Parts: sequence; structure tokens; C-alpha cells
Amino acid sequence: MATPQLDLIGIVVADMARSLAYYHLLGLAVPAEADTQPHVEATLPGGTRVAWDALEAVRSFDPDHPAPPGPGGIGLAFRLATPAEVDDTYERLVAAGHHGHKAPWDAVWGQRYALLRDPDGNSTDLFAPLP
Repeated sequence: MATPQLDLIGIVVADMARSLAYYHLLGLAVPAEADTQPHVEATLPGGTRVAWDALEAVRSFDPDHPAPPGPGGIGLAFRLATPAEVDDTYERLVAAGHHGHKAPWDAVWGQRYALLRDPDGNSTDLFAPLP
């Protein structure tokens, strides 16, 4: 029996355009015309895919699917090259109107770290090794 391999990370969203704008700011290659689509995918370096599905589209085949979970849903962590890039990325997302959950700090485990929430309340971590 073959071992399952993670191929796709799926995110159910309430507002496709707002969610895609957020992840575009984080560098994910999302097609500009995707804002009105019910299903959108981006392939990450290494081949893993991220998919966004509009809640209405998911409910077309799973009518009882709950709304996006809010805080405590999925969590994605983005590695940056330097601590300054953590600060800059955090500030850019907050300036664009996104929820900064915890401003950047020097974590005891040796990384510059920051926490945000995507438009559906999912956790987004930013980190870079400290010098």
C-alpha cells in the first residue's frame, strides 16, 4: 500500500477576493482574474498546492459545511530571509487592513516571529532566524 502524500492545503473562504488579496501580499502566485472564481489554486515551490474554495461552492456538494472557522482554523507559517523582512511583511499586511494578532518579537527559540489572521480568521505566522 502506498503512503499518502500531502498534495493540497484547502482553505474555505467567505470572501474570495479579500482572501486572495491577503495571500497575494504574502507572495503566493494567485491569478488576478481569480477573485470571482469558486475554486482557485496556486502551486508552491516543491509542488504542494494551496486551494481556496468559496463557502457557497463547498455547500453545493456539502450543504452542512460550517462557515470558515475563525481563530483556531488552519495555520500557515511563512519563512522570511531576515528579521527585518518579518517586520516589513507584518507592517505591509496590517497597513492593507489585515488583522495583526501579535506584532513581531524576538522569540526565545531564536526567531523573529509575528502572528496575523487571514480574512477568515486562520492563523498566519511569519518568522526568520535571528542572527
